[in-house]
Amino acid sequence: MSARRIHSIFVAAAAMAAVCGTVAPSAAAADAAAKVSDFTGAWSSYPGPRGGPPDPKLAPPPATPLLLKPKYKGPYEALRARQIESDKRGEPLSNASTACLPTGMPGMMFAIYPIEFIQTPTQVTIIAEAMSQVRRVYLGKPQLKIDEVPPGFYGHSVGHWEGDTLVVDTVGVKESVLGNKDMPHSDQMRITERIRLVAPDILHDQITVEDPVVLEKPYTYTNAYRRTPGYEVLEYVCENNRDYVDENGVTRMRLQPQ
Repeated sequence: MSARRIHSIFVAAAAMAAVCGTVAPSAAAADAAAKVSDFTGAWSSYPGPRGGPPDPKLAPPPATPLLLKPKYKGPYEALRARQIESDKRGEPLSNASTACLPTGMPGMMFAIYPIEFIQTPTQVTIIAEAMSQVRRVYLGKPQLKIDEVPPGFYGHSVGHWEGDTLVVDTVGVKESVLGNKDMPHSDQMRITERIRLVAPDILHDQITVEDPVVLEKPYTYTNAYRRTPGYEVLEYVCENNRDYVDENGVTRMRLQPQ
């Protein structure tokens, strides 16, 4: 075989390899896109107060034990005891809503009122009807260092898809924003969510909280939602709040002048 012929074969092979190299990623990207779930729309807490008993296969699993370090365990247990006693008396202790403050992360994902997902290839926006809260999950971007995130109610969230599951990493939630069941946390808290459809109309958000300062070990619990077709999330502005906090930390209601 002549040198010219061998050269032609190598040129053709290189061209074919270049074509395959450009086609393969596109095919992989299309395959990955086909596996992405669509969470777009409104969702209500499952099981809700108006629905029947939940399907055991779709109900959220039990939470793991909440194990606080000794410095935080005593004060937290004392707070929970006060909350239980005050609720029995019909005098609930104050919380963020008493002061017209948003729940923040991860509390807003509890969905006391419906939540809405708006999904694009580069961002998932989550809107909670309660307090008109909004958080944004930036897809395909690296997470910032914790000390680079200005502390806020929702922190900084980035996400990526693992098959049909949206994995979200959140840091930078300020310490005054309490977690599930009013659990405390430090500025080192990291929240990992795994959001996926467990049925066509049932969504689970598995939330794992890690905090080397406050927690003995990670704490995991799951929120579940039912798709609510046709529901339009309402505006919720805390502009006529009549609640206030008395000297004992109890929520009271102002009487309006007649």
